[in-house]
Amino acid sequence: MTERVPYDEFSMFGDNAAEYAIPYDTPPVVRREKVLVSGGRSMSALVWGTGSPQVVFLHGGAQNAHTWDTVVLALGAHGHGPLSAVCVDLPGHGHSDSAAPFAEGATPLSQNADDIAMVVRALAPDARCIVGMSLGGLTSLALSHRYPDLVRRLVLVDITPGVNQDKTKQITDFVNGPATFPSFDELLARTMQFNPTRSESSLRRGILHNALQLADGSWVWRYRREDAPPLPEMRDAVERPSMNPLWDALSAWGGSGKPMMFVRGMRPQSVVTDEDETELLRRVPGARVEHVAEAGHSVQGDTPLELAALIRDFAL
Repeated sequence: MTERVPYDEFSMFGDNAAEYAIPYDTPPVVRREKVLVSGGRSMSALVWGTGSPQVVFLHGGAQNAHTWDTVVLALGAHGHGPLSAVCVDLPGHGHSDSAAPFAEGATPLSQNADDIAMVVRALAPDARCIVGMSLGGLTSLALSHRYPDLVRRLVLVDITPGVNQDKTKQITDFVNGPATFPSFDELLARTMQFNPTRSESSLRRGILHNALQLADGSWVWRYRREDAPPLPEMRDAVERPSMNPLWDALSAWGGSGKPMMFVRGMRPQSVVTDEDETELLRRVPGARVEHVAEAGHSVQGDTPLELAALIRDFAL
């Protein structure tokens, strides 16, 4: 008989806290909410705390809302009180339905932004800040351009519109790997191979949140591959004009006077170059830039405490 691996998505917060020495007296108040969006689809999100959410977190491609667990726990520690926040599963990720069929004149990111806008209006209309990493960062830029009233402060985590296929090759190789795995251990081994900066315990938790065990004991990722490429605008080829609206969104943000923080991982796994950073600062001269020496692309996974401290100082 195939051994089943137990999974309770709310059971591992204590493990997150213990790994990073975050004070943990009682389990946090966290619930899962669904929001209906266009086409009868639903978007899913984790809602932390009982107050009006202050921060909305958007994860990267092939990730899910739980990638932010340690960051949110850290933001509520050391006498600050539990953080009220919303961590969204992007379309085609986690517990959210797939993205809507492409409409004429739309792009994957603009449609992502439309879905996220409905989630923010329903769950966090007064949020002080949007934090977006990778695909979530590109989505947050599109959101800021299409729905400027919803984005008051913006944190971009290791992403700019200068990203391209060469910069994301390692990520693409991982995402486009085997569709199924005979066992949890084989899935864990592959994940560790592509994430050398992460602890085995954190990757084990991440897989439980991001994969499903089938009836025959094999494992598949939760995300739908067609919805989860690192570069949603570049499924077939690098099309530089497709990123122009996002560069325009950065310029518009720079002209708005609203605060922005750009957090860049400095390990080789980062997808940001010096040229990307220079261009971002040309368009948003007042942006706060933070370099995280021990982080690669997934800053929230590599150095969650440092990222939490930066977000608290910037937005809370």
